Amino acid sequence: MKPIALARLSVVVSVFVLALKYVAYRLTGSVSLYSDALESTVNVAAAGVALLAIRLAARPPDINHPYGHTKAEYFSAVIEGALILFAAVEIVRSAGLRLAEPVALSNLTSGLAISAAATVLNAVTASYLIRNGRRQRSPALVADGRHLMADVITTVGVLAGVGLAGLTGWWILDPALAFIVAVNILWVGYRLLRESVGGLMDESPSDREMESIQKIIVDQMQGALEAHALRARHAGRYVFIEFHLVVPREMSVGMSHAICDRIEEALHEQIPGSVVTIHVEPPEKAKHQGTVVRLGA
Repeated sequence: MKPIALARLSVVVSVFVLALKYVAYRLTGSVSLYSDALESTVNVAAAGVALLAIRLAARPPDINHPYGHTKAEYFSAVIEGALILFAAVEIVRSAGLRLAEPVALSNLTSGLAISAAATVLNAVTASYLIRNGRRQRSPALVADGRHLMADVITTVGVLAGVGLAGLTGWWILDPALAFIVAVNILWVGYRLLRESVGGLMDESPSDREMESIQKIIVDQMQGALEAHALRARHAGRYVFIEFHLVVPREMSVGMSHAICDRIEEALHEQIPGSVVTIHVEPPEKAKHQGTVVRLGA
């Protein structure tokens, strides 16, 4: 399924889950179920933003955007993180009021059953979004899937807590659980914002990914003397890789081009979405004979 179709699916599921959770809240009057429904409201808004971002990111490069529009996906993750922070504040406000005056909950069996059904649907959708988002290198889909999965985890805790409150009559557990939900989604929001800002700031791939890129270059650069000034950055589903390749002075343009083609093909095959730029240099530009040196190393 294409990213746009997956984003549309996320919007539809989020709206349906929100409706189920709101019904559960109205039946029971539980502030912790209200906090769970409020988080689903954020899911709906975030899924809509992700859909718009993916549509924009899918546009091909043009004169004004020669590197494409892929970074648009990071904006959706930033907005999603901000919405999560807003939801946390509202949850704390509501829980604070209920903590001062705990009330008995009603229709717990029906409410918990409806919320549980919504949670199962969320879990299936989240797993599908994360798996396909990683496969298609879409930060927006992965962020959306992670948020849904965090929602699943918190909902399970809420259901267990509300059920315990019903069995024991300790109704203060209801607002206490809402506070825990708020803290959890604050953590999720922080992680989303951290990852998105890293992408917008052209953060380098992880050390493990960079080591993989270096190994591919070393394995495929036979005939060349050295590769240096290696750098890479993520931009949406693409990885831009640049480095300098030092070749013997007597090597023809055709031979050096063949080495570059071999390296590029290997990188494209093993690093999905890679965009490679290689600058060929003469021997006197060598820095560390026979090695691949990252920029700044």
